[in-house]
Amino acid sequence: MRLIHVTPSYLPAVRYGGPIFAVHGLCAALAARGHDVEVFTTSIDGPRDSDVPHDAPVMLDGVKIRYFASPMLRRLSWAPTLAAALRGSVETADVVHLHSIFLWPTAAAARLARRRNIPYVVSPRGMLVEALVARRHSLLKRLWLALIERRNLEAAAAIHVTSRVEAAELAKFGLRLRRVVVIPNGVEEPNAEPSPNPSADIARLAEMRPLLLAFGRLSWVKRLDRVLEAFARTDHGNLAIVGPDDEALASRLRAQAESLGITARVHIAPRAVTGAEKEFVFASASGLVLASLSESFGNVGIEAMRRGLAVIATPITGISALVAESGGGIVVEPDTAALAGAIDRLAGDPALAARLGATGRDYVQAHCRWSDVAERMEALYRSLLGPAGAGR
Repeated sequence: MRLIHVTPSYLPAVRYGGPIFAVHGLCAALAARGHDVEVFTTSIDGPRDSDVPHDAPVMLDGVKIRYFASPMLRRLSWAPTLAAALRGSVETADVVHLHSIFLWPTAAAARLARRRNIPYVVSPRGMLVEALVARRHSLLKRLWLALIERRNLEAAAAIHVTSRVEAAELAKFGLRLRRVVVIPNGVEEPNAEPSPNPSADIARLAEMRPLLLAFGRLSWVKRLDRVLEAFARTDHGNLAIVGPDDEALASRLRAQAESLGITARVHIAPRAVTGAEKEFVFASASGLVLASLSESFGNVGIEAMRRGLAVIATPITGISALVAESGGGIVVEPDTAALAGAIDRLAGDPALAARLGATGRDYVQAHCRWSDVAERMEALYRSLLGPAGAGR
């Protein structure tokens, strides 16, 4: 099949977190299965642009990527040359897959696909959550949903969500959707060994065992304040909060840790950590805590499980179903006392943490490879083409 994927950002940009890696993991796995996969995206990387060409495609892991500039309205990822290029390509596609909502590339691509009668799939990537819509730019998002996005979603051949949690949140909007399909994200194999000589802020983690992680973007939605409140009630272990700090939360989190009297047991590294240093972070810990206000899936959770870490997750995180099904961690209610109890249990019992971590790792290795995800997504695409798509 010829598959066109449209996303507002892509590698090498990393500041937008898990969705970028999830989209590439899927695209690369589809390409490995013999499909012609082409990605249309922008070069936006926060206030800057990725150092990528705009005049020629880039090949990465078998995927053809075409980058386009966003000269203005960058919050909407407006890129007029992207739409111009799509006009000449969409009609050659069997299926178009759109990875975002509330952004211009999705609206432009959905409109083109409808005009060419090409089936398209929309992956909201965790953006259609009532609490998130209400928290930021609520009026603008609701207007966009009413005037633009509702039609894009209701005319889609399928909506792809990554968890039952995301599906339940989507249902709250009362959209008349044709089909909703749950296909979780996969996990890539570690591509590096733990760094033998990490930077000082990361090297410190090896001295903090037993160590639990809160790993990922430092964002209000991650409820790191609640994690600190819970950790202050524990008697065992240490906590590391690691990830890019685009919302400038690190100073507030440090002040909170100090007011709670746990500064000596908490380390905050407010920056992106990748490659060998990322592997060092995982190797230093025995568990991961995910207590987000909203988490449609939680890529860091499946990454941690692949590396043998036990995961503490709340039911409102998408990864919680995988944690429960695999037996690779503890699912607890999102209140401070429950979180504290789970953290103390893992930090105070290294044998339990190791046993849960090993169980989760074995399950993920057996069931959550990107090749498994691509096979399921391929079946979805073929079903949209009817009998004509059976042999593609």
